[in-house]
Amino acid sequence: MKAKGSVFKYGDNIDTDVIIPARYLNQFSPEELAKHCMEDIDPSFIDKVNPGDIMVAGKNFGCGSSREHAPIAIKSSRISCVIAVNFARIFYRNAINIGLPILECKEAAYNINQGDCLEINFSTGIIRNLTRKQSYKSNPFPGFIQKIIEDGGLIKHIRKNLDGKQY
Repeated sequence: MKAKGSVFKYGDNIDTDVIIPARYLNQFSPEELAKHCMEDIDPSFIDKVNPGDIMVAGKNFGCGSSREHAPIAIKSSRISCVIAVNFARIFYRNAINIGLPILECKEAAYNINQGDCLEINFSTGIIRNLTRKQSYKSNPFPGFIQKIIEDGGLIKHIRKNLDGKQY
């Protein structure tokens, strides 16, 4: 599995209220949530993002509440991956549960700039900055987590693997 896109760069402690403001939490449609993704920190984000683009941030990305709305808004905005120094643990698990690829890589997070073009190989954890001609190494997900992400999230993965079996 691979991703390629342009970078949207943010700083440290991007919390779930910045990712999707609380005033939109009554929305349940992923498409509606996407319309308001990053709205308070980057009002033109949703107008500029293209399918496959990549979000890069500093430390503690996704801190704050435990709502799944935040990774759903990011994924539905067509971001293919989030790279950060580290993630709040609940955001990390929610991202995997909904099938949003995320990578922790301090070197990449600090050396990648807004607008850089990246190519990511999720199987190897290699992040290539095509703009700067640099590469960074992240730990790839174990195979079973890669399968969950490839299948579109935990629920879709379970449904796919039950294959008509009842437990």
